[in-house]
Amino acid sequence: MSVNVVTQLQVKSHNSPDETRSPDKTTVEVVTVGDYTIGRTTFEPGWTWDDCIKPVVGTDSCQLSHVGFCVSGSIEVETNDGAQISISSGDSYSIPPGHHARVVGDQPFQGIEFLSAAEFAVRPE
Repeated sequence: MSVNVVTQLQVKSHNSPDETRSPDKTTVEVVTVGDYTIGRTTFEPGWTWDDCIKPVVGTDSCQLSHVGFCVSGSIEVETNDGAQISISSGDSYSIPPGHHARVVGDQPFQGIEFLSAAEFAVRPE
C-alpha cells in the first residue's frame, strides 16, 4: 500500500472553486489543496454518462478510475464486462476504468471525488 504525505496546511471551499465544469446536467466544482485535486460533482435527474459526458470526452465508456463519497442521491454504474453497483447517500465507492453510469430517481446525485476530479469532464486536447 502506498503512503501519501501531506506537506502543507490548507483549506479551500467548493463554494468558491478553482474551476467549474458544466456539461449537460453536470456540475463539477474542483479545488486543489496541496498536491490533491478534489471535486464536488452534481448530476441532475436524467443524467447519464453516455448523454452528458461522452460527447465531451469522446470515449465509448468512462476511462477514469473513481474514488469518492456519495453525499446525496443515487447512481447506478455498470462496467463494460457487465458488473453493476448502486451508489447512494452515505456510500464510499471505487470504480475502475471502463464503465457507464446514470442517475436513479428524481433527486440529483452529489458526490465528492478524490481520484478523478482533475480529469473528469475535460475535453481532450
